[in-house]
Amino acid sequence: MELIDLRSDTVTKPSVEMRAAMAAAEVGDDVYGEDPTVNLLERRSAEVFGREAALFVPTGTMGNQIAIRLLTEPGQEIITESHAHILDFEMATVAVFSGCLIRAVEGENGILTWKQIEPAIRPRGVLRAATGLIEIENTGNLTGGRVTPLHALENIWTGANEHGIPTHLDGARIFNAATALGLDVKVITRGFDTVMFCLSKGLGAPVGSMLVGTAEQIARARIFRKALGGGMRQAGVLAAAGLIALEQGPQRLHEDHANARLLAEVLASLERVEINLDGVETNIVIFHLREGRSAAELSHRLKVRGVLANAVGPHAMRLLTHLDVNRSACVRAAEILAEEIEAL
Repeated sequence: MELIDLRSDTVTKPSVEMRAAMAAAEVGDDVYGEDPTVNLLERRSAEVFGREAALFVPTGTMGNQIAIRLLTEPGQEIITESHAHILDFEMATVAVFSGCLIRAVEGENGILTWKQIEPAIRPRGVLRAATGLIEIENTGNLTGGRVTPLHALENIWTGANEHGIPTHLDGARIFNAATALGLDVKVITRGFDTVMFCLSKGLGAPVGSMLVGTAEQIARARIFRKALGGGMRQAGVLAAAGLIALEQGPQRLHEDHANARLLAEVLASLERVEINLDGVETNIVIFHLREGRSAAELSHRLKVRGVLANAVGPHAMRLLTHLDVNRSACVRAAEILAEEIEAL
């Protein structure tokens, strides 16, 4: 039985083209800045985002944490949405590595706006930790792949500048956001001081993320990358796959979005499921089981049928579409989901 893996878009396997590029990659010691393939990936990433420089890092978490260290001082607060990855999935590293706390603000349907951010800002003083950074995640992982629209981002950039507060984008899936909005990533990221994006999610690389910013920021970021153990030496074998992901991956993301919509529409037709169809904008589907039905039990039943999907709460499930799950696989997965939910 061939598994249909909807747990995450991180589970994709490198393509034949990627494997060939990795085997043939020209390499050097990246800690010395001598790996030509890594250097090319960093230049291309900077060009795509209209920035001066970029840094190749092993993970999105490392990219986010380096940016936070760059933009904050110990003892400050970071404003972010209450379901943010840096809050829920990065092991409290903002406290350990940067000496900061997170000020979580609940967004509207997972989207944080300036209207919600501004009241949470704390000025410098002797009683409260000052706000040192505003962090936005676009798309939102635990908010079901919701896309923050350009006008909301522009309001945040303007307000943050007026308050003198830097901004960082966790753009792990920023190309999904760009696809959904029909805009270039350069346009929807231009106001952030730093941007992290993943090569290893929807774009399909086996490993790696990028941090983009000014040349000065990235020079400092190399120091923090080394401090976190991210100096990978002959990393061109990984960067070679990343180059293919960067150049080719964004062109097919609309297929993942269409497949997620297919799954969501089938789920919406089931009486035992609660789902917000309007919230399914990209490749993530989150739904809830009614009447106290167990998400863990559903996950187990699906696995027996060859579909892998994660529970994200006692009654909540998350599905992610990606390049290794085609249309026919999603049709089959939808059929199995319907059958197993009805059998709960």
